[in-house]
Amino acid sequence: MLSPDELQELEATLLPTLERHHLRLLAHGLRTLQAIAGHPSGGLPAAGAIEAWACQQPVIQDDPDFARAFLNQMGRVGEQLAAIAAATGREPLALDLADLVHWATQEADRRVRSPAAPPGPPPG
Repeated sequence: MLSPDELQELEATLLPTLERHHLRLLAHGLRTLQAIAGHPSGGLPAAGAIEAWACQQPVIQDDPDFARAFLNQMGRVGEQLAAIAAATGREPLALDLADLVHWATQEADRRVRSPAAPPGPPPG
């Protein structure tokens, strides 16, 4: 879970509202994957570990449709974190909020400078 200070840090960026929202989702996904793995560093947890964790969450286990959507979203967040980590030379779970803000800001700057360039991995 993100702390109030971290949420404030996200809101203080000069990113547009929609991009800040995607950044919040990505940051929450990072924290969730770190919690599932049991540590804030290293590689992403295996899909089976994510599914086992999700099955233990009352809100998720009581709604199979939500569980499928959650697992799909965690997979997409993991892919995006892996791409960001590869670009920074770090492991996905070792990323922190500053890394995500830096990535999002670079992506926004790149789009402004070169709108015809292909986009990087989509937020969230």
